[in-house]
Amino acid sequence: MKKSNPPRLTSSRSPTLVSGEAALWAHDAALEEAAGFGLWQYHVTSGRLSLSAMAARYLDVPEGPARSLDEQLVHVVAGDLAQLLPCSKVLPTTPVQAELRVISETQGMRWLRWATLPLDPGTPGQLRGVVQDITELKHAQVRERLGFELTEFLIGSHSLGSAILSVIQLVCRNLGWEWGAYWALEPGSEGEPQLACHQFWHHPEHDMQAFTQASQALKMRPGEGLVGQVWQSGQGRWIDDMAGDPRFLRRASARENRLWSGYVFPVTYVTGDGSEHRPGVLEFFSSLSRQPDALLPKLATTIGALLAQTAQKLEQQATVLLLSQVDGLTGLTNRRHFYEVLGATCRHAEAQGQGFALMFIDLDRFKPINDAFGHDAGNTVLREFGHRLQQLAPVGAVAGRLGGDEFALLLPAAPSQHYAEVAELVRQAARRPMLHEGVELSLTASVGISLFPENGSTPPELLRSADAAMYRIKQNGRDGCDFFSEANPHALAEQQTHLMQRLQMAQDLHQALRRQELFLVYQPIFDLAHGGAHAIEALIRWRRPDGQLVPPDVFIALAEETHLIVQIGQWVVAQACRDLASLCAAGLPDLKVHVNMAAPEFTREALPQELTTLVQAHGLRPEQLSLELTESLLMKQPEQVMAVMARLRQRGFDISLDDFGKGHSALSLLKDLPISTLKIDRAFVRGLGQRDSERAILATIMDLGRHLGLQVITEGVETDTQLACVRGCGGQLIQGFLLSRPLPLDALRQRLLPDAAG
Repeated sequence: MKKSNPPRLTSSRSPTLVSGEAALWAHDAALEEAAGFGLWQYHVTSGRLSLSAMAARYLDVPEGPARSLDEQLVHVVAGDLAQLLPCSKVLPTTPVQAELRVISETQGMRWLRWATLPLDPGTPGQLRGVVQDITELKHAQVRERLGFELTEFLIGSHSLGSAILSVIQLVCRNLGWEWGAYWALEPGSEGEPQLACHQFWHHPEHDMQAFTQASQALKMRPGEGLVGQVWQSGQGRWIDDMAGDPRFLRRASARENRLWSGYVFPVTYVTGDGSEHRPGVLEFFSSLSRQPDALLPKLATTIGALLAQTAQKLEQQATVLLLSQVDGLTGLTNRRHFYEVLGATCRHAEAQGQGFALMFIDLDRFKPINDAFGHDAGNTVLREFGHRLQQLAPVGAVAGRLGGDEFALLLPAAPSQHYAEVAELVRQAARRPMLHEGVELSLTASVGISLFPENGSTPPELLRSADAAMYRIKQNGRDGCDFFSEANPHALAEQQTHLMQRLQMAQDLHQALRRQELFLVYQPIFDLAHGGAHAIEALIRWRRPDGQLVPPDVFIALAEETHLIVQIGQWVVAQACRDLASLCAAGLPDLKVHVNMAAPEFTREALPQELTTLVQAHGLRPEQLSLELTESLLMKQPEQVMAVMARLRQRGFDISLDDFGKGHSALSLLKDLPISTLKIDRAFVRGLGQRDSERAILATIMDLGRHLGLQVITEGVETDTQLACVRGCGGQLIQGFLLSRPLPLDALRQRLLPDAAG
């Protein structure tokens, strides 16, 4: 079959002429537009290019006779035009394709695909082809590439400044803008917020000094100028004439650096609670006229959101880092970070040949305050002392909380007398009364000081020396200050002996379970209305092989420190269920047992299923096992604890809130707690019969419990007067030494079932 030539389209339009010769082709502009391409023809010998109407429109040149390449391709970027030069001299033997960027005053930057058609033997020396507008396709590709590069940059950014600068460079380089900047909201000199230019970038080959200086010197209030209006409205804005628009406050410098148009848009994001945040504004400017159909407005929302998310992420990371270095209660440096700072200080001091001091501070008589007035009072003391310590710390010092009531102060090089003066200020800060709920709380501080490098060259050595000096003060009556002295090592020896004793006790406690040295005693809870025992409370005891009884407040605290508490707690509840089953079989089928739970136990997800399996194995009902937790435990991790509580109640277990009122913290949560029993702390019983206010408080708590449908147990009843007052307030469930002390299982059985025991 004979190969046909490309069709020649006819039109009523005037033909395009080449050097005054006959018509090159007649074409239908409507068909070209519908097909989405324009036609061109190049004469190698004459070096002239003729364009169809559509091709001329794409290249932004007027229709007319054929002209030189320079005239017809005047708006093509020089670097892209170089792709076509070889074809202007020698006809290519194979089809050629190229992508050209066209920049014009009216249309901004657009992308064209330039393609040659196969050579026509009938028209020697001529090259024909088509040109297509692929701007939308390139926009999509740029959006995808820019989005990927933005995400890559922002994920790897370690500061907001570097992230923003990367974004500005990417936009300018990919989208053809000459100048870009970020304006951030910051407090002004009079406290009012203002927008200031924080980051900027421009192509190095462009002189933007005047505009840059004007931008850096300018401060705008929200609503002032174009940038302020964009921040206030939250909407992007075009500016078509920077030198003449009154909204634009840098008109003179824009005119000087020949900037003409721009686009300004906010950096905005919405938080999880629906609140909108606008940390700043991005702006980009060009020496060309930019129309609203350019690419940047289509990417502005994505750019702003990505940048805002990065700002939010970096803020969160900074917060997390700060929280990981700061003690949550006092705001001082926490134990881990203080050790890091101490190590860095040792290395720096050794390299510089300098000295410094480490002050170890222990609050005297803190535990009695905590026990008498509750954890809230203890927290008030720690928080206030931490604040005072931070206030008195000299310039360059680092204050930290090492845990519990132990604090430390890292002091830069100074004479020993200066260290002694700071220690005296610390002691005065501890002695000043601290107010908690109208009560003045007073305590003292014991302070030990070690010097670098005299008393140690590493953090452990310095801490041991300062601790030993502090321990010597403790042994000599507290409330004092002492420097560590190698000449008098008694403090260190005494401290090491004390530590060795605790380590040995911790090791013995590990063996106590295996050797069956732990045992339970039970204190009955009596029902005054119906007579007899309502329940029993399981209390753990430890008897060493030599017969010595270790106080529970000693080894329970040690168990928590050594993470043995969960294992011990599992043994307690298993033994309590075993003993309860024997009492039920002996004639007390409805008796309950109360078991105290430690914090790590009550936060375990597996606890409900473990307890269900346990009571079933012993033939008990879930409601016969009452799990006691304290207010302090509840307030440490309320969400996690309450979730486990709810699942336990769903399975039928009884939950009792122990020591109610001691912590002064759970009242607001009481209405929502999944509990069945309230145990009134013995502190509200101790003063009964002495002050009318004590009776009024007790009666109020009992009424509160009854109105909430809870069983109310009054513990700590030790005198007849207290018992009479409890009865008068409507108390029904009573626990205390007056009615029964804690008893071993056999003695308990005899107490509750005298006939069966006999």
